[in-house]
Amino acid sequence: QLQLVESGGGLVQPGGSLRLSCAASGFTLGYYAVAWFRQAPGKEREGVSCISSSGSSTNYADSVKGRFTISRDNAKNTVYLQMNSLKPEDTAVYYCNAERAAPGRYLVIWGQGTLVTVSS
Repeated sequence: QLQLVESGGGLVQPGGSLRLSCAASGFTLGYYAVAWFRQAPGKEREGVSCISSSGSSTNYADSVKGRFTISRDNAKNTVYLQMNSLKPEDTAVYYCNAERAAPGRYLVIWGQGTLVTVSS
């Protein structure tokens, strides 16, 4: 079974930090580009950051540039999102997504999400 499991969410005060993990099971995450998305209450899901399969290319939403860092350890089959200087507006459920092109199809796998709450 192909599965992504996010972890590391929780309650943190403004200005604090969290590190989210996205661990893959049942497949080799190193063949996939991985992205983090988030969805705040009452809002649409938005892209936060993404990383290429090799880790050589990364991108960030303007709202998180300079505060969040995406990285991957393909030996551990895991992608991380280091979140610093957190703000209340970062409160959301964070999802990771793995994608790759395969002959005749496009593979997309989603995790179940982890809740991040930034509040004093």
